[in-house]
Amino acid sequence: MEFDYLNYIIFPLLIFMIRIADVSLGTVRIVCVSKDMRALSAFLGFLEVMIWLFAITQILKNVSNPVQYVAYAAGFGMGNYVGITIERKLSMGSRMIRIITKNKAKELITSLRSRGYGATSIDGEGLEGPVKVIFSVVRRSKVADVINIAKEHNPKAFFTVEEINQLSDSSSLNNNGQSRFYFLEKFNRRR
Repeated sequence: MEFDYLNYIIFPLLIFMIRIADVSLGTVRIVCVSKDMRALSAFLGFLEVMIWLFAITQILKNVSNPVQYVAYAAGFGMGNYVGITIERKLSMGSRMIRIITKNKAKELITSLRSRGYGATSIDGEGLEGPVKVIFSVVRRSKVADVINIAKEHNPKAFFTVEEINQLSDSSSLNNNGQSRFYFLEKFNRRR
């Protein structure tokens, strides 16, 4: 009796890879939904379901093969990992960085602005006295750069980073160039 390579090696590997693809698409689709990118979300949802249907059809053709179940589950787990990695690489969206500092606030603001970042400051009162609160809205891919600039001027500065769901005008975000996915953002702004 010959070993059944097709049902115990080829189909499980195919199911594994297909699950990685459809779960990865699902992860990116969820991010697009949260960013109100309706057209792109709908397209990714269509692809995701088509791929899923192909995978489940392969499993249903040979229900008695536990190797395919393991491949399906492993593909789901790996798909989550791959999807999150893709989402990080895409760096979609904008973030608001709040920097609270007691020292060198003027220099920090000047440095941020000279490097193409917006900076708005207000006076505040901290536990140990007066502070400056500096706000800067940047593309997600530029967050680390702004934090490094803040640390250059005051390594003890306190900062928070928050996701922004909606901007009144994202074109005001110079941030040293447009997003790599500007065409997608523009496509999804048309309603």
